[in-house]
Amino acid sequence: MNSLYDKRQYLKYIFIIAATLISVGSVVVSNSMVNKLAAEERQKMEVWTEAYRFFLMEDTIADPYMLMLKVIGGNTTIPVILCDEKGSNVEPRNLDVPEKNQEAFFRQKMQDFKTRHEPFVIEVGEKKQYLYYDDSIILKRLEMYPYIQLLVVFVFMMIAFFALTSTKKAEQNKVWVGLSKETAHQLGTPISSLMAWVEYLKTKEVDASYLTEMEKDVKRLEMIVDRFSKIGSNPEPFPLNINDAVRSACGYLESRISAKVKMKLELAGKPILALMNESLFSWVIENLTKNAVDAMNGQGTITYQVSEKGNKVRLDITDTGRGIPKSKFNTIFNPGYTTKARGWGLGLSLVKRIVESYPGGRIFVRNSELGKGATFRIEMRKYRKML
Repeated sequence: MNSLYDKRQYLKYIFIIAATLISVGSVVVSNSMVNKLAAEERQKMEVWTEAYRFFLMEDTIADPYMLMLKVIGGNTTIPVILCDEKGSNVEPRNLDVPEKNQEAFFRQKMQDFKTRHEPFVIEVGEKKQYLYYDDSIILKRLEMYPYIQLLVVFVFMMIAFFALTSTKKAEQNKVWVGLSKETAHQLGTPISSLMAWVEYLKTKEVDASYLTEMEKDVKRLEMIVDRFSKIGSNPEPFPLNINDAVRSACGYLESRISAKVKMKLELAGKPILALMNESLFSWVIENLTKNAVDAMNGQGTITYQVSEKGNKVRLDITDTGRGIPKSKFNTIFNPGYTTKARGWGLGLSLVKRIVESYPGGRIFVRNSELGKGATFRIEMRKYRKML
């Protein structure tokens, strides 16, 4: 069954693809501009080289001479090194030449320039001179522009994403708080009435076994109201022995689920404490257990394994049901997501909210195999008693 979150997931992928195409297009266009500018600078350097060749000729007349000087002097951005065949008689332009070790500096620069551009050869009679040049500052800045542009776009997208996520989470929290408080408020009146009716029936000749069952149901309703009221607030956690909490929750559920479901407890050999509200934690186990029973169609085995590692407490709940596709590992925790024909899709979302409301708490699908089952892992921070 498709959910609203599936559609949002597709829109998210479309947005990412579109942003990627825009970024790639920007890089292609910018690189095209860089290549054109590089070709233009190459052409300018050819003109500059030709002008310099005429400058070195002995029969140069005055007007062309001035023109050539103007062409040569017009280069104010492109780093240039002019030298003879032996690499001496160096004439630099647009370079910051150090006062010391100039020969080594020019040799290194010529080598660097040569790796980027093949030098021009100026032939005057039997003599040859070589013109080495580098990209201009403008060209280098333009080469960096696409990457700076991508960085800016990336930062903007990340800011927008986190802002959207934070806003969405805040809205969800408001919905949860409002819904839970309203539910607790609405259930309060009929529960009080039922309690009064139970007390009244005790004064009449009514089978005591019926009254006992009614009291159990009323107490169950009171516990549900207490849970909803705690979700709508921030209940103070207390050190809770996870072994005892799992054993208690499973003991309650054992008589309320299918008799064909076997509940297997693999608890730690010693008490393991975590800061948690017991009422809400039992609700987490109940939701995960009911989902497991549904996934197994009412028959199979559910294993509850408690362990610890470092400062973490782990509870793995494994069923032998139909499993969960890997693509749905995160989606299943979204409010409204459900595979049932009749269901609100709030169970796992509620579980996630409860677990993650405590420091270090998280829940995720540890592993799953279609047709063989799934394992949900709950991690909490271990409580260490202060001495």
